[in-house]
Amino acid sequence: MAGTAKPEVRSQDRLPPGQRQVHNFPVLDLGVKPEVPLDQWQLRIAGLVENPVTLDWKSFLELPQFTDTSDFHCVTTWSQFDMVWQGVAFFTLADLVRPKANASHVFFKAHDGYSTNNPIEACLDDDVLVAHHWNGQPLGVEHGGPARVILPKRYAWKGAKWIREITFMDRDILGFWELRGYSNTADPWTEDRFSAGDPTA
Repeated sequence: MAGTAKPEVRSQDRLPPGQRQVHNFPVLDLGVKPEVPLDQWQLRIAGLVENPVTLDWKSFLELPQFTDTSDFHCVTTWSQFDMVWQGVAFFTLADLVRPKANASHVFFKAHDGYSTNNPIEACLDDDVLVAHHWNGQPLGVEHGGPARVILPKRYAWKGAKWIREITFMDRDILGFWELRGYSNTADPWTEDRFSAGDPTA
């Protein structure tokens, strides 16, 4: 097991309310698809940690590798079942940097300027990882390659594509979509899509 114990089941229905199952992998982004050469790729992990690190691609791949099969839920109402991800478990990264006792939240930054936030307990789950392969193939740039964050129990915007920085913090800072009216908790099983009202208003 990569992380902590699984949380209790919140629904007996595998498909969260308001979602429809699809069999393709739609592409959604901010209109920028940054191409990061592997020899220039870095992942900085810092903030409230005992051992801040900056990983290059080689050192990232030398960490223990983790494969997980999970479902993927997008806030735009599509879900895909049984997506197979390979990468490094978030729990492994946390063990490497050793978050301090007052670290309560994690802030993700991406190469396209995107950001998102999560409480640390949402990240320290047994299916959360920084993935570099999807269904046995290297993660394409359109899907966030070379590496992206996957948090299966949250709507997919909570996992940043093209990840470049992970910061452990003692407070919550809203990310890109959270600042624009999307839910801060993003629980698919309660249809927790928006914070209040119409986020485009």
